[in-house]
Amino acid sequence: MESKKRRPGNDSKPNKGARGSSKAKPATKARRSSGSDKPSRDEKPSNDSRPSKDAAARTDRRPAGSGKPGSDKPYRKAGTYTKAPLKRADPNKKSKNNPHTKADDGLTRLNKYLANAGIASRREADVLIQSGVVEVNGKVVTEMGYKVTETDKVSFGGQGIKREKKVYILMNKPKDFITTADDPFGRKTVMQILGKLKERVYPVGRLDRATTGVLMLTNDGDLTKKLTHPKFGVKKIYNVQLDKNVTSNHLEHLCDGFELEDGFTKADVAAYVTSNGDKKNQVGVELHSGKNRIIRRMFEHLGYNVVKLDRVFFAGLTKKDMARGQWRFLSEKEVGLLKMNQG
Repeated sequence: MESKKRRPGNDSKPNKGARGSSKAKPATKARRSSGSDKPSRDEKPSNDSRPSKDAAARTDRRPAGSGKPGSDKPYRKAGTYTKAPLKRADPNKKSKNNPHTKADDGLTRLNKYLANAGIASRREADVLIQSGVVEVNGKVVTEMGYKVTETDKVSFGGQGIKREKKVYILMNKPKDFITTADDPFGRKTVMQILGKLKERVYPVGRLDRATTGVLMLTNDGDLTKKLTHPKFGVKKIYNVQLDKNVTSNHLEHLCDGFELEDGFTKADVAAYVTSNGDKKNQVGVELHSGKNRIIRRMFEHLGYNVVKLDRVFFAGLTKKDMARGQWRFLSEKEVGLLKMNQG
């Protein structure tokens, strides 16, 4: 008897979802039949199950005049609020954090008072105060940061100290003089030109030994800091004589700027000195940089040697009607302009 071939039924089909099959698919119908109410990712909710736009608007809408629960603030819709008026700063009010607007309390630190009197530098004055040799109104003061008024009587070593008068000196510095108060090698200094003064002054900035021109000396430490600090950008003008003619491209290069060993530098203005005729080896340079030997190094970078260097302008001061090596005291008007221009 011939055996009939049995067609394989559905139960004999391989399980496509079995482990190891590359065509396995999630059994969506099996999960739905297991009693789960969560629709599968393959099925989208029907339009009947989606909330209408009107219903969503009614759900999100809050009654007028009501804010957050428990708050009396009215409900504010986006874009319907008004900006608060801006408050203008009081020009008479001094800021506590801005050093330029701090109110002057008329007090001076004791170490600064001693330095201004020519007793010692501020660091040396701190040592003197700690050692107990400084008295204020007959009492020994050893506290760091102690401040005194103009009416206080300060004494050092049993002798009274008077605050130094502020002096401001303008000099047309000659060649071969060092811009320092004292030179350990015995070279000539600009202090020897001044001779003996009651007040102890010191140069504002430096001009190297071979450079001539405008030099200021004072005992005003605050003004000295403003005139020498880079952030104040004090204007300086130099007359430079080179060993050969300067090309116009190099003049533009000076104003465009370039990198030196201590960073980027540039001149504000560089032009030929017109009074020299056809010769182009004399150049006027204006800049604000206070770096050491900056003019000489800039021209050396371009392949020139500086033969003569003369500063003709510094912070509004010139050497007009002053011979080389001559000096004079600044007038009150000149001092006032210096302080006003430097803020």
